[in-house]
Formats: sequence, C-alpha cells, structure tokens
Amino acid sequence: MIYLTYDIAKTLLKNIDKDNVILKVSFDLGKTFEKVYIRGRRIVLKNGIEIDMELLKKIKRDRIYIYKDNTLYEISIRNKNYYKLVPTADYPTLEINGIRMHRTKECTPKNDTIMKLSKIKIFGFVLDTCFGLGYTAIHASKRARFVMSCEVDENVIKIAKLNPYSREAFINKKIQIVRGDICFVIKGLRDCSVNVVIHDPPRFSLAGQLYSEEFYKEIFRVLKNGGYLFHYIGEPGKRRGLNIKKGVINRLRNVGFKNVRWHEDVKGITARKI
Repeated sequence: MIYLTYDIAKTLLKNIDKDNVILKVSFDLGKTFEKVYIRGRRIVLKNGIEIDMELLKKIKRDRIYIYKDNTLYEISIRNKNYYKLVPTADYPTLEINGIRMHRTKECTPKNDTIMKLSKIKIFGFVLDTCFGLGYTAIHASKRARFVMSCEVDENVIKIAKLNPYSREAFINKKIQIVRGDICFVIKGLRDCSVNVVIHDPPRFSLAGQLYSEEFYKEIFRVLKNGGYLFHYIGEPGKRRGLNIKKGVINRLRNVGFKNVRWHEDVKGITARKI
C-alpha cells in the first residue's frame, strides 16, 4: 500500500513545477524509502505507479491516507465516534474523538511504549489488557514467551490492520489477539497463570471499571507469585483537582499488591504480587 501524509505531500509539492527531479520518499510512514521521479507535474514511483500532484493538495494535517487508483482514502472510521490514524515522529497514534491513545508531545509512541515496558521485567506469559494498535504486544513479545492481548473495540482492530507498524501483531505467532471485553476475558484465565500484566486502559472517564478494585482483584488472582503489573494512569482529572493516582494506588494495595510505585516519567504505576 502507498501511504501519504501532509509532510510527504509538502515535500513533493515543493517540486511541483520542476521536471526530471529525483527525490527519496517514504510511502510506508518511514519504514523504508524509495526514489521517485517528478515528471510533468506527476510523481512516478519505481513500480510505474503515477500520482497526480494536484491530488496532494487535498491532504490535510494530522491524517494518514492510502493512495489507490488516483484516489485518497483517509484511514479513519466515522460512526458514533471518530477514529483516525495520526502520523507522529515515528509510530502513528490512534485518535478517538480528538483524544490520542499515546503521548505525542513529550515523547513519541515508540519511545512511550519502550519506556513503559522498561519499568518491569518482561518474561513468560504476558497479559496485555488493551491491544490498541498493538505496540505493547509487539515489543513485549521480544522478551516474553507468549502475549495475550485483548481488544473490545472492532473499530480499533480495523484501524490497526491498516497501520504498517501494527502488522507484526497480526502475524507474530507469539501474540494472540482476543476480541472481547477484558473484564470478561480475564475471568476465564486460571489462578496464578500469568507472569506479567500490562494494563494501559482508556482514561478513567471512559472506562472506570478498568480502574476498579474488583478488576484489580482479577489481575491479582491471575498473576503468579512474583509476577509484575504495569498500570498506565496518565493525569486525568488533574485540572479539576482530582487525584486518580492516589485512589488507584490504594485499591491496588487493598487487593494485595506490594511494592506499589508511581513513575512520573511514564505516568504509570508498577506493582508486584509477592
């Protein structure tokens, strides 16, 4: 597939009036680069595909498009919510109703994922409670024996399937993607069967049940003794003076977790079952 963004279009349009110019451009969001030729206000790719320069003027910021048959298709879904894939400095992020699923100001989605996983030991059987674009599952699989990743929203899965940086999650045999609500999926796991839980849920206002003591009891139950939990919190409610972090820490301790620690650099909590 050919992926186009505002930055790519801007680079190409700078040469709109030139001819026989050779540029090096990425059409898979930075994974690889190839030479293209500017000829008669058209971009000619190495496989012979041509793109009309005028079409590039329709590309908007903060969007990713797939080009096919001289048509642009925005990677987005509009129903009762608006989902779109958004370019960043490295991995794309998913935006739902204007809320981005990764930190993109103080760091990038790739670095955000790596930093979060660095806070705990990754090994054995890993439960990734919220699949999203699959970055956590992909990076965890490099050290884990097996990763089970759960996603309740089919629209998110559809977007992920169009994201070149999510592709590995769908073909890696060490990753199992489970379609369903983690609140129910986790009840089907055996006691003391999981080595690591990575819990990176939607914000508290959207999925309060995933911050409840009842759900934390389930995480504690399925973890093996010595197992690790990483729980991303973010800073929801900060402007309104709410302290979500304090409540989460207290509930984790109430269900039996030890070594409960807040990590400011990743806005998350680590804990162990000992």
